[in-house]
Formats: sequence, structure tokens, C-alpha cells
Amino acid sequence: MASETEEYKQAIVLRADIKMSKGKAAAQAAHAAVEAVLLVLESGNPTWTTWLKRWRAEGQKKVVLKVNSERELLEIYEEARRLGLPASLIRDAGRTELPPNTLTAAAVGPAPARLVDRVTGKLKLL
Repeated sequence: MASETEEYKQAIVLRADIKMSKGKAAAQAAHAAVEAVLLVLESGNPTWTTWLKRWRAEGQKKVVLKVNSERELLEIYEEARRLGLPASLIRDAGRTELPPNTLTAAAVGPAPARLVDRVTGKLKLL
């Protein structure tokens, strides 16, 4: 369990290797963020619920990062899951700019910043 003084955040990761308009990228980031929070709420996991409450109380810190391939996005998601962190993975429906089932984004957290950074700390800002 995390300490009372620990900082919390959510990292949103977008693929930079596919062509998305700014609006599309913003929508995919929002999908990832919302899905990760819904996962926490639906999980019944008391640790994740505590993290969510503390993250909200601290102002819901988020960072938006990029990867350069589908493989990198999957690695981020899988590492987060291995570490026991809430994580979402977004596949586009294909109704606008992208082919159906294109992996576009992931979110890691909300969780203690030190744990999120273990997964996403080496990525560059979008």
C-alpha cells in the first residue's frame, strides 16, 4: 500500500506512428483515461480504489506520452498489468480516420507516481 504523502498520477500513451488529427488523438487519450478509471471502479480492488481516491483528491495529475509503434504500446500495457497497475488499451472502432481495431492509446493508473514511472518513465512527452 502507498504512503499518505505519496503522489499519484495517470499516464496516457498515444501512438505517434499513425496519422491522427489533434481531435482524434485527444479523443483516443480521453477514451484511455476514462476506461482506466472505469476499470478501477468496476474491479472492486481496494488498493486501486484507494489510489483513485487519492489521485482525485490531488487534482487528477495526468501526463500524455508517446510511443512509436503498436508493439511499444502493447509492451507498456503488458508491463503495467504485470506490475498490478490499472491499465487500459484502446482499439479504434474505425468510424472516422483509422481502420477498425487499430490500437491507438493506453493509460496506466491512476496509481502511485513511482509505480507509473516504472512503466512509462522513459517515454517522451507527446
